[in-house]
Amino acid sequence: MTTAFVTGITGQDGTILATRLAAEGCAVHGLVRTLDEATGHRGRVPAGVTYHVGELTDHARVAALVRDVAPDEVYNLAGISSVAFSWEYPVLTGQVSGLGAVGVFDAAWHLQEKSGRSVRVVQASSAEIFGRPDRVPQDESTAIGPISPYGAAKAYAHQMAAIYRTRGLHVASCILYNHESPWRPTTFVTRKITQAAARIAREGAGVLTLGDTTVRRDWGWASDYVDAMVRAVRHTTPDDFVIATGHTHTVAEFVEAAMRHAGVDDWERHVATDPAFVRPADVSEMVGDATKARAVLGWQPTVTFEEIVARMVDHDLGLVRPD
Repeated sequence: MTTAFVTGITGQDGTILATRLAAEGCAVHGLVRTLDEATGHRGRVPAGVTYHVGELTDHARVAALVRDVAPDEVYNLAGISSVAFSWEYPVLTGQVSGLGAVGVFDAAWHLQEKSGRSVRVVQASSAEIFGRPDRVPQDESTAIGPISPYGAAKAYAHQMAAIYRTRGLHVASCILYNHESPWRPTTFVTRKITQAAARIAREGAGVLTLGDTTVRRDWGWASDYVDAMVRAVRHTTPDDFVIATGHTHTVAEFVEAAMRHAGVDDWERHVATDPAFVRPADVSEMVGDATKARAVLGWQPTVTFEEIVARMVDHDLGLVRPD
């Protein structure tokens, strides 16, 4: 039986991953910050997932857990999830998303050295490591040049993953572009949009306030991106892989698709912009080239942009208009 250790197990990707691994018959262990967090998560994943309390910044605790659990696969999905939050708390972001990731790599490396068997790791990297990229679309050879504390922390972890590969650790880094599902918290703009669309459709009134709606992003379906991480960690050779659809849409297009699917035809009058929601530094367009992942991992996205939006809106409509 394969044993997996997942940090960030209660997030969107962690929930999807734990459900998949449990269905495969894996013994799934997850890192949580509190027992309450574990209790709240149990209803979202199959029975049998084991939770361990600890902070990613507590490197000794992480090392002890990895040693005791002795996983075959380690998925480091934990970290600060908001670019905006990283501007407010840059030191914490570096400690969690940067040094925290290295603590996971080091724990896995020491387990491998002590046990004499391979321990495989996947790092959830981010397109934010490219900052203002030197090419469109971006691939694995695009220069790393982050422009936010979030991107800088992810870039450090990404580069340290490559360093641990030179030490003999099987650590793959998946450079993930935006990927969505109903599991997204409402602090994310996509879920904020679909929740607002459902509310406005129900009430016939209301305003959705956003920042810059002209930025273009490459949005995919979260389960597809989790599939890419599983493929990467199990591939013969560890490497870096851009995971993206190769297609972009503006935030305004996301809003329009969500509102129209919810049945709000006059959607423009329900949308307002506020400069307060604009990030200190942002990129007008981010789009990934996943040619390598397609060729090497046999991976490809399976859900279109329109269907992603529709699924998220239908979920939120179900919350405001339960059957």
